[in-house]
Amino acid sequence: MTTTTGFDKDTITGALATQWESLDTLLASLPAAAWDEPSTLPGWTVRDVVAHVIGTEASLLGEQAPDPDIDVTELAHVRNDVAAFNERWVQSMRDRDPQRMLDRFRDVISRRGVALQAMTQDDFDAPSWTPVGHATYGRFMRIRIFDTWLHEQDIRDVVGLPGHEDGPCAEQSLDELTESLGFVIGKRAGAPDGAGVTLELTGPLRRTVHVAVDGRASVVPELPGPATTTLRLNSGLFARLAGGRVAAADRLSDVEYSGDTELGRRIAGNLAFTI
Repeated sequence: MTTTTGFDKDTITGALATQWESLDTLLASLPAAAWDEPSTLPGWTVRDVVAHVIGTEASLLGEQAPDPDIDVTELAHVRNDVAAFNERWVQSMRDRDPQRMLDRFRDVISRRGVALQAMTQDDFDAPSWTPVGHATYGRFMRIRIFDTWLHEQDIRDVVGLPGHEDGPCAEQSLDELTESLGFVIGKRAGAPDGAGVTLELTGPLRRTVHVAVDGRASVVPELPGPATTTLRLNSGLFARLAGGRVAAADRLSDVEYSGDTELGRRIAGNLAFTI
């Protein structure tokens, strides 16, 4: 279906339902001790990651957020209002055992699925607040796919159960990640005017992405000439670098560079952009 915004409701809701199912299956397989394992996210265990996912979807159902008087501002990893909002949900579920957490997750995503099915394409095309600024509700829901998929990978990395790094949910997540490459390459990495950058993702999702700097950096279908620099890396590593899940300085050698190697390494070192 062609839409005015490019975010087809059935495609997005189908991928989100698949993502929830994948996370459900993973969580149901975990031993109780795994829920207390620290994640790569500062201050959060596996349980806390799940609490964050639950809290966000509960909020979208209109559920009242936890007591705003809970002081989380002194925590080092709480650096903005969004982080404080997330942390209050996390703190509110710290005493729940794994089965209660799983039951709560299933209840919330079941009700969210019903709510999404009741929406129309016009609802998805309507203007909406999103974590990346004003866009559409459809874009917001693609961000929800990305956020939940990346948190599933957070948990998989902790417990040593790799998987679900390809397919429609990973594709939608990669679409969301590449949306910000203009900002990352132009602003954070400081690619000069006239530069052309190519990222070759080698799998599990194979994709070639081009960014041209012409006054400002933008993702383009193709470059007008040879790339100034080309980075070749695994799509899973790209997602973890962009999500700030791994220290870029420790993984620069896992990226292959051609052309302007200095610019390429600067780009790889500045891919992290998520809140």
